[in-house]
Order: sequence, then C-alpha cells, then structure tokens
Amino acid sequence: MLRLEECLDALIDYRGKTPEKTESGIPLVTAKIIKGGRIERPSEFIASEAYESWMRRGIPQAGDVVLTTEAPMGEVAQLGNERVALAQRVVTLRGKAGLLDSTFLLYVLQTEEMQEQLRSRATGTTVLGIKQSELRKISVSIPPIELQRNSASTLAAIDARIDLLRETSATLEAIAQALFKSWFVDFDPVRAKQQGLAPASMDEATAALFPDSFEESALGLVPKTWETAKLGAEASYLNRGISPKYVDVGGVLVINQKCVRDFKVDLRKARRHDDGQRGINGRELRVGDVLVNSTGVGTLGRVAQVLTLDEPTIVDSHVTVVRAGDRLSWNYLGLAMMRRQAEIEELGEGTTGQTELNRGKLAGLAFVVPPREVLEAFDASTLPLRMRLAANSHQAQTLATLRDTLLPRLISGQLRLPAAKALAD
Repeated sequence: MLRLEECLDALIDYRGKTPEKTESGIPLVTAKIIKGGRIERPSEFIASEAYESWMRRGIPQAGDVVLTTEAPMGEVAQLGNERVALAQRVVTLRGKAGLLDSTFLLYVLQTEEMQEQLRSRATGTTVLGIKQSELRKISVSIPPIELQRNSASTLAAIDARIDLLRETSATLEAIAQALFKSWFVDFDPVRAKQQGLAPASMDEATAALFPDSFEESALGLVPKTWETAKLGAEASYLNRGISPKYVDVGGVLVINQKCVRDFKVDLRKARRHDDGQRGINGRELRVGDVLVNSTGVGTLGRVAQVLTLDEPTIVDSHVTVVRAGDRLSWNYLGLAMMRRQAEIEELGEGTTGQTELNRGKLAGLAFVVPPREVLEAFDASTLPLRMRLAANSHQAQTLATLRDTLLPRLISGQLRLPAAKALAD
C-alpha cells in the first residue's frame, strides 16, 4: 500500500485559474462534463494560440486520468489523443512508469473504497471538495504491473462494448428525431407538395397522407386539417409518483430523478420500494410512458421515455409520469417532449434550492395533433429503430452492472483474470 503521490509521474492541477473561453478552439475539460467514467462532449473552448501560455503547469497526455475535485467530487475519466485544456476543479493524474498503470488507476479510483477515501479527506458542507495536499495522501494498493494491465484491459474491453452500443443508440435516436423534425416541425412533406414536388425519400402512399397547404393555429402555421391541443387534454395520465418505503431486497423497482438523464432511463441509480407498507395503487409504469424530473436544480425538466420494462416499476415523488391518450401515439409523444426539454426545464417554480415543476404549466404545453394515419406511418418508420435502441440500452446497462461487479473483485485480487474474462465474454 502506497500513498498516491508516490505512484505518480505527474499531478497537474489548474485550481484557482480561469481561462478566457472562446466559441471554438481547444476543448476545455470541465468538472461538469466528466461523468460515469467518461468525458462528455465539451461545450467550452480556449483559443488555440492561448494553449501554451495557459497550460504552463503541465501538458496532459493521452492515457492520463482526470479527476474532479469539487462539484462534483470523485468523477474520473481517461484522456484520449485529442489535445485538451484543463479547467478548475479538475486534476490530471499520470501513473509512474513501471509501477502504476494509468488505466488501472482509472478503475481503482471508481471503487467504493477509493471514493470513501476521497470523501473522508474532503472538506465543505454544501459542496464537498478535496485539496491537492489531501489527495496526495490517499492510499493505493499496488499489485504487480502485469496484473494491473491485464485487469484494466478486461474492464476496458467491457467499456468499449458499452461505448459502441451507446454510439449506435445515439445514431438510431438521431435518425428518429430527424424524421420527427422533418414531418412534424418543418413539415417538409407539406411544403414539398405545396410546391408541386414529391416529398423526398417517401413512398407515394405515405405522401398521400399529407395535405398540400397550411392554416393558422394557436401554434402558428400547421398543415391544413391538422389539430393542436394541450398536453393535459391528450394525456391519459399525468401525475407524480409516491414517497417510497425503501428496502434493500425485494419490493418494487423505483425510478428516481437520478435515473432520468440524457433522454434515457438509467436503472443503476434505481432503488426498491416495499409495496407491502405502501400500495402502488395502479402506478406501475407502462412501455411508452414519458418521465419528467419534477424537482432539483440542474435536474428539473429532464425528459426520458420508458422503452422497455423487465419487472413492475414505479417512480418516486420527484418524477412526473406522462402517458399518451388515444389521439397521440406514445412514440410521437416521447419524441415531441424530448425535443422540447429546454422549454420544459423553464417550467419550474420556487426558490433556488426548492424549485419544482409546475404541472399545470406542463399540462398547458400545446402540441400539433397529426391524423391517426400519419402517426401510424411515422411509428412504422421509427418504432423499429427505437426498439433496437432500447435493446442496446438494456445490453449496455447489463454490461455496466457486470463491470461494476467485477471492478472491486479484480482490483482486490478476489477474482482471477480467466474467470473475469469468462464472465465478460
């Protein structure tokens, strides 16, 4: 067992410095985009010509591990080959050659044992943070370097499969959203017919379902004969969940606000409710239900849709369920609400720390209501894509659970590599 500082060739810390940001250039790795072992798409940059002067404390290298030190603390990821700049609240760690493999360090830092060390050395009340001097003192168990590399390789292979599934799912979702935008936002088939043209990439039977002109509505110009309506009138169910009585084993699966993010339902943060103490009274979710986070700063208004269910599942009181009525297909409603997430996020009311979704305003959101035959044609084109997306997401969550199960056992040496590889294959 060694101190972390004894195992590193480099620790780069830009705390206390704020770079001048630009709209393009070198991506800036901030604490808010390091999540779940990955770096999300950067949205902030520094100028290319300012890179050398800004990065005077050290240049990150491919394979380095980035760790968030505050807001949130303890998130980690590994840098690729792309040149990046480091923001505040992010440190870069590089394992000492021949002693600590950096990829192994990436996984070690995700174990509960290491996360607990971070928490125990952190300071702060509202927001926990760890000083560099305390971070350096964290203890790390160092197995032989080949064992480190082989263990890290096994875990990285699982992560690579998860990444591929997620990339494929993102492509499928983008295709479905693009078709939704074309048909129901830009009204491309109607505009084409208005100009005497055949709608692009559409068979004659489907094209015949669209009118060739527009009319005024509460939402502006919409295809002629199409209706508009408010969400509350078109939802067969629009309600928040219950306050669960949590149990560790058994019971009913509960989706909370931590599960609703990035237009997906992540069950790894789900808990379980003892329905023997408090009945669920017909609150079980159905495939197609749309979930909206109803409380919290930074989480309020997030939208996701239930595309698959393996067991009875409910939501807690921080999540609102919206279920499509007879005139809207659940596929259409889900894509429509995800597209309007930014608008839904603005429907919160209350103080900064107690913001809650105004369900009355949510019910008042107006939507275009296409004819049934148009919705059926849309579902025929996009539902197979979204069902494949659901299968990919389910497999990715299964792999993530496997990785999280293998992680502490591999790191501690409780599980040998041949057995771990057999489980991963």
